[in-house]
Amino acid sequence: MTRNTHIRVADLRGYSRLVVDATTGLASLVETMHHNILRTPGILGKSTQQPTKGITGFVYKSIRGVTRLVGGSIDAVLGRLVPLFSGGASSKEREAVLAALNGVLGDHLQASGNPLAIPMSLRRDGQALEPGRKALAAVIPGATGKVLLLAHGLCMNDLEWRRKGHDHGAALAADAGFTPVYLHYNSGMHISINGREFAAQIETVLRAWPVPVEELVILGHSMGGLVARSACHYGDVAGHDWVRKLRKIIFLGTPHHGAALERGGSWVDMLLDASPYTTAFARLGKIRSAGITDLRHGSVVDEDWKHRDRFARSHHKRAMLPLPLDVKCYAIAASIANRRGKPGQEFLGDGLVPVASALGESADARRKLAIPKTRQWIGYGMNHMDLLDRSEVYARIRRWL
Repeated sequence: MTRNTHIRVADLRGYSRLVVDATTGLASLVETMHHNILRTPGILGKSTQQPTKGITGFVYKSIRGVTRLVGGSIDAVLGRLVPLFSGGASSKEREAVLAALNGVLGDHLQASGNPLAIPMSLRRDGQALEPGRKALAAVIPGATGKVLLLAHGLCMNDLEWRRKGHDHGAALAADAGFTPVYLHYNSGMHISINGREFAAQIETVLRAWPVPVEELVILGHSMGGLVARSACHYGDVAGHDWVRKLRKIIFLGTPHHGAALERGGSWVDMLLDASPYTTAFARLGKIRSAGITDLRHGSVVDEDWKHRDRFARSHHKRAMLPLPLDVKCYAIAASIANRRGKPGQEFLGDGLVPVASALGESADARRKLAIPKTRQWIGYGMNHMDLLDRSEVYARIRRWL
């Protein structure tokens, strides 16, 4: 019997690197604050990010140097142990921690080569699918020509589609003959980067599918819906075959026009940066990942973030990416209000995503996704996570498929 591990030596190596990064970053933050206080500017005076000088500057530089030296020694020791203690299946608890960490810091983990960064894969039962027809046939002996791809949301992983004993993918396999495949990805990366890689992975897996693919459907929860839209765009640009097999996309609480909480976070950044006495703390808000800042406006293509300051409060001209042609798109929104028409329900939505954003609706005609009313549904008295297990949500998905 395979033993599930909650933590691996490679994880310890990754966490030690994060501790080093955090310590050096905190030293720089305190140094910035120290420097600005010594300057005694006005409450709304000009701030500076310059380091301190003299003995004070030497102390801060020494702290960072010693931390990196010690951290490098620990990393070298753990690096030798990784090959010796790398066995054991990952536990659900470990997967959940890694997913949350990647959602918040995933771009930093990837850029710094941290072993905690999640590599994208298409999985079944928490195990990555190996490319190749024989390998897929061995792992999915009962594969059908109806393929269902499920894409999870921010700070989540593929195992979290099973909630309170229910999994939309497993249920659709039993009730409608679909073969579910689950996307597992670093949700802290830019959505467009994940979308491009998702498109490539779909193409690789479907080319090796054990039986001819008759129908492809994507079910995307939250950010997963944006990754799916991005994948359709980049798959079409690359001329992938799978795009022509895609029949339907169902969005569950997807913030097509952004999430209010991330927009609120950008206002906090601006307020902290307004005074030289608090500007150092603005850095703390700016450690959040590229994936999170993409949720401010629902950005799904490279042009939305390349050559831009992703934390800037300037007017954002998001690319108006339409839904894919010849694909039936459906949208399910949730509202914590118990009934239709309750004041504030449109803004509050499911607690994370406003109803209008989840349905792709907008007062600006250029931004509307034009999903027909017959392909929209709002679940009342439920929150963002309830979309994964509520029976009425599944009944609607099953009806559409």
